[in-house]
Amino acid sequence: MPVVAVRPAEPIARRPVVRPVAAEEDPEGPPCPACGTPNLPGRRFCRRCAAPLDTREQPKPLPWWRTVWPFRRRARGGSGRALRRTLLVLAVVGVLFAGFLLLPAGRYLFEDVRDKLGGTAEIGPAKATASSEAPGHPATAAIDGVTNTYWGAPTLGSSLTCVFDKPFRLVGVVVHTGVSKEPQEFRQGGRPTRADLIVTTTDGEVHEKAVALADKPGPQTVRTGISDVVSVRLVLRAASGQGEGRPIAVGEVEFFKRT
Repeated sequence: MPVVAVRPAEPIARRPVVRPVAAEEDPEGPPCPACGTPNLPGRRFCRRCAAPLDTREQPKPLPWWRTVWPFRRRARGGSGRALRRTLLVLAVVGVLFAGFLLLPAGRYLFEDVRDKLGGTAEIGPAKATASSEAPGHPATAAIDGVTNTYWGAPTLGSSLTCVFDKPFRLVGVVVHTGVSKEPQEFRQGGRPTRADLIVTTTDGEVHEKAVALADKPGPQTVRTGISDVVSVRLVLRAASGQGEGRPIAVGEVEFFKRT
């Protein structure tokens, strides 16, 4: 049988398939917080308005002082831990520092730093007395502000005591030895080369310091660093140039306090 051309067939649309309607959701489920529509348990979004159903409790607003640096925090949860740790560290440091200051070594170091960083000013004693003195060379000559007069000690062991009106922090003592600061006149009298510096404070405590003095004219500084000083005594222990009619000369003694 001969083969002939055939016209293409027209497409036939498929018949719609009728599917059963799903059963209506349980209206007894939890209501939507936005629109109130009941939803089945387990749903995450509302079937009507698509609002989130799993709404967690929103954190309360932070107090105003927590919004200021350095107390500002990005998240509230656990935000107080860093602040508590900081306060705890500061408290521990404060306790350690207070304990350090209560120790004698700590107090000495703290006051020594203040002495070095602070200023100084000269303070004059209210009076000066001597255990013994050569004629014409009284104890007051050692605190009169000039070096061409002097306190003359007849023998070793003689002492000069200076008393002050108010307690103060004694940071240093300057001693001028000899009958004059001029080199030509300096060796015409006896000069102390070793002495003891005895400092008394308001509580009655006594601080002693052995002082070596150079046998040359000019000021010689002795660092002390003692608080609440009320009196200072200089006891002569050794001298050079001493002889008949040549007392041991102390031209001037100056005291300096911390300002």
